[in-house]
Amino acid sequence: MATAVTSSYLHAFDTFVIDNPAYEKTGVIDDMRADDFARLDGQGHTYLDYTGGGLYAVSLVERHINLLKDNIFGNPHSQNPASLASTELVEKARADVLRFFNADPAEYLVIFTANASGALKLLGESYPFGVDSHFLIVADNHNSVHGIREFARRRGSCITYVPLDPISLRTYDIEPYFDRCREAGTKLFAFPAQSNFSGVQHPLAWIELARSHGFDVLLDAAAFVPTNQLDLGQIKPDFVPVSFYKMFGYPTGVGALIARKDALSKLERPWFAGGTVQIVSTKADLHIMADENEAFEEGTVNYLNLPTISHGLAYLQQVGMETIHDRVTMLTGYLLAELDKLRHSNGKPLAALYGPKDTTLRGGTLAFNLLDPSGVFFPYRQVEADANTANISIRAGCFCNPGAGEYSLTHVAEDVRRCVEQSTHGDAFDLDAYRDCMGDTATGAVRVSLGLVSSFQDVAGLLDFLLTFVDQEADERYAMLGC
Repeated sequence: MATAVTSSYLHAFDTFVIDNPAYEKTGVIDDMRADDFARLDGQGHTYLDYTGGGLYAVSLVERHINLLKDNIFGNPHSQNPASLASTELVEKARADVLRFFNADPAEYLVIFTANASGALKLLGESYPFGVDSHFLIVADNHNSVHGIREFARRRGSCITYVPLDPISLRTYDIEPYFDRCREAGTKLFAFPAQSNFSGVQHPLAWIELARSHGFDVLLDAAAFVPTNQLDLGQIKPDFVPVSFYKMFGYPTGVGALIARKDALSKLERPWFAGGTVQIVSTKADLHIMADENEAFEEGTVNYLNLPTISHGLAYLQQVGMETIHDRVTMLTGYLLAELDKLRHSNGKPLAALYGPKDTTLRGGTLAFNLLDPSGVFFPYRQVEADANTANISIRAGCFCNPGAGEYSLTHVAEDVRRCVEQSTHGDAFDLDAYRDCMGDTATGAVRVSLGLVSSFQDVAGLLDFLLTFVDQEADERYAMLGC
């Protein structure tokens, strides 16, 4: 186990500010942290899992509570006063989402879902895949995007993966992949604006390039929009899933699919439900779908929580997305530089970083493993467990991104297939046997991610924690658990 050491990074704040003079211009974030997130410093908690979930401001919760206390809201699928009050706030939230992302209401609409994964499932089950279709997907994607391939596969579509460079975790020449399948049917291209594994920001210019090849474009923005401004007036993806809790922490259970109306008209719902139809007949055995977003919001939307979207977006605008972005970028740059300097007494590096080594086209999400003086991995579960003891929230595993994980950890397809086969008996899969089969291969990593109210003290606290692993040997009591 790692042992505690005296802090040696907090004193570097003055030097950091000298090197990053713009940091003081982001002081509004420190004021906000003191007022709305005082529980962090009050509990001595270092929170570094913003890509997993944003933190909520106390004022957002209080504003929501007051809204519920002072009003009467009913199911919006009616015309009574309580229902109309709900409908008004739901539609305001819808309009505020479009306004925040500078999306023209004549071109885009908002479909509310439970989260980004729900938005992606909605797209996957409704996209008109067929035997003449092409689903092109960058390997660096969240599981919920990879899952769309199963809808495409069941309908006999061509599926192409775009590989990653194992060092940078980027894709440098994507154009050849657009013509891998020469079918004349529907085409869907999926990539993340920012990787939830490595923080890589893929070129948004891919959107127009893909559309010029006849593709609809799915831009997963869930990891991007918490610290970057997405301007849908400047770029024109067809489908954009988001989860609002990743942006401002509260409420959970609310996401959206922002869709271009022209692209949405291509989708074919595989079923209908309450709220998605204009008419249903049991005797005539027919139904007529509702129009636009109503055809995709099945059942009753989360009408008591949706008003908080308006509050949360206004909160981010008050701080300023540019301010949030600048702070996260400066802290990320410092963390990257200091990680690279960490060494054991024998000169061997402590950290193996996956992905970009500087802040060029990358966000504040960093994935890495720690190495002992002999170059043996510290099991990421050990690092996570020790971080828990230090009251530091990080994440360990593969982060629901198998592509970036496999490329960064140099997994070979043949090994994965062989170990899966050896670990499967009938319908039963033995995960422990799979882990044993993979041997000494790292099957996951440690991830830290910066966000809305990150401070220099958070980064310094993490670096001081990592110093406790210097000159320590990896603890064999911890297994390199699989993802």
